[in-house]
Amino acid sequence: MANHKSAIKRHKQSLKRAARNRAIRSRIRNAVKSVRSAVQARNSEQAAQTLQQASSIIDKAATKGTVHWKNAARKISRLTRFVNSLQSTEQA
Repeated sequence: MANHKSAIKRHKQSLKRAARNRAIRSRIRNAVKSVRSAVQARNSEQAAQTLQQASSIIDKAATKGTVHWKNAARKISRLTRFVNSLQSTEQA
């Protein structure tokens, strides 16, 4: 454990940030799961709606610095392609 006052404060801050980051990453994972389950269920309306919510959550995480902005862009891009593949199979 830290001995100096400033080191104690920094340790507390790092614990607080780690907890916040863990919660944000958990929200991302849950949002991605909801999009994927909507696509698996072949529900295009729900998939589009959950994709919009998920991309908002992922963008916020990138803005806060929890995930890298390129990682966030890649996740959103892949989810969008996944949802669009559902729509293209319905048209065919």
